[in-house]
Amino acid sequence: MQEELKEDSWVNRKMTGTERKHVKEGMLVKVVRKEDQRSGKLTEGVVKDILTSSAVHPHGIKVRLSSGVVGRVKEVLPEPR
Repeated sequence: MQEELKEDSWVNRKMTGTERKHVKEGMLVKVVRKEDQRSGKLTEGVVKDILTSSAVHPHGIKVRLSSGVVGRVKEVLPEPR
């Protein structure tokens, strides 16, 4: 019998960045820039500012990375160990 993973387990879910509570300044994330939306190209970086004021956004929370790139969070990366 296979053991079930807890629903809140980090292994069991991938944080997508559609909820503001999951995105914090200083976090490592992958974003899609406006000009890359068609291709889906992701840019990795560290969150400098959170630009979306609402609690959720279906296309991802808009942020400014420390590099100056502005985009919507598509993935929140785990902290390096």
